[in-house]
Amino acid sequence: MSAKIETPQAIRGTQDIFGAEAEAFARVVETFERVRKLYRFRRAEMPVFEKTAVFSRSLGETTDVVSKEMYSFEDRGGDSLTLRPEFTAGLARAFLTNGWQQFAPLKVATHGPLFRYERPQKGRYRQFHQIDAEIVGAAEPLADVELLVMADQLLKELGIAEGVTLMLNTLGDAPSREAWRLALIEHFRAHRAELSEDSQERLEKNPLRILDSKDPRDKVFTADAPRIDDFLSAEAQDFFAAVTTGLDAAGVAWTRAPALVRGLDYYRHTAFEFVTDRLGAQGTVLGGGRYDGLIETLGGAHTPAVGWAAGIERLAMLVADAGGLPEDKLDVIIALEDDAARDFAIRALACLRHAELSADMIATGSPRKRFDKAAKINAGVLVAINRRDGQLVTNLRSAEPDGRYAAVEQVIQSLLP
Repeated sequence: MSAKIETPQAIRGTQDIFGAEAEAFARVVETFERVRKLYRFRRAEMPVFEKTAVFSRSLGETTDVVSKEMYSFEDRGGDSLTLRPEFTAGLARAFLTNGWQQFAPLKVATHGPLFRYERPQKGRYRQFHQIDAEIVGAAEPLADVELLVMADQLLKELGIAEGVTLMLNTLGDAPSREAWRLALIEHFRAHRAELSEDSQERLEKNPLRILDSKDPRDKVFTADAPRIDDFLSAEAQDFFAAVTTGLDAAGVAWTRAPALVRGLDYYRHTAFEFVTDRLGAQGTVLGGGRYDGLIETLGGAHTPAVGWAAGIERLAMLVADAGGLPEDKLDVIIALEDDAARDFAIRALACLRHAELSADMIATGSPRKRFDKAAKINAGVLVAINRRDGQLVTNLRSAEPDGRYAAVEQVIQSLLP
């Protein structure tokens, strides 16, 4: 008696994507690729794994991503490697190591899988996928505006912009941010014992992250915490005003969100999120900001930059929920009613596809039943192929003759002897 073979199980927190979900996923990627070309963003590909230092130096040793969520391992050569948890650090490393400075300001876009060890929930997995757009080497607020307008157009072309709000804030320039940071430390020190354990740990090093805490113990004290507006320099105010007036000029609606922060020191000026209430607790569908100090942390010269990323799975869920997928209707179905005409049918099928018509063929099973099978398929045109008295016979049928019918007829006629 043979042993029972157990069916392998998927790794917890991962997913297989198929059918309608895969079509929605593909729709997001295809739309992103089309939009990034409109904005002249160059395509880039980076390795799925990098040296761990790329992420620990750029993301900060004390962040949750580095301390709790990264998949790191030691390879046979003794190097510590990490599966990428995000794109920006890898892009910054590539900018430095490949001489991409010559292209600055560099507009670059990418997409692909990322990896984080975290609790799986709706729209969030341990292997997930993102689209990402960055402008590296541009200090002007116009770069921030262009990225935000691009993101807004992407969401609109995906058909999911309704109910999505752009939340916008400024973190100020370096002097503004430092003055704000010191004021936050003073404010939260007075309540240290009542803060959550995570916030107590962040208080001295990264007090801005307390503002973003979801812990009810912290929210009591974040409501009346100092705001960045009280510390903005004239230059920082002008920068933010240029961003908001640029968005107004482009017709992009936005809402001020003074509590929206980025905890890492290299973030400056613009911070933003496109949010929705249609994904449960995880409301952000696209987010980013300006990170003028990042490349310095990797050993490069001061290089201003701004970018955003969005989860493909989340966007795909919104696309599917909004009914944004076109009807899966075949252009042409061929019913091969006589196997003696098989070669002609194969040639016809290839030619129809070369003519950019989606086509398939019923050529197995009883020849007498193939036509009925083909008629049940949701196709624009049905082509029956047969032989009678040694002669090739074709018959085209369409419930609604249109441009496709004429195109199919032209292809078939061109093949007939």
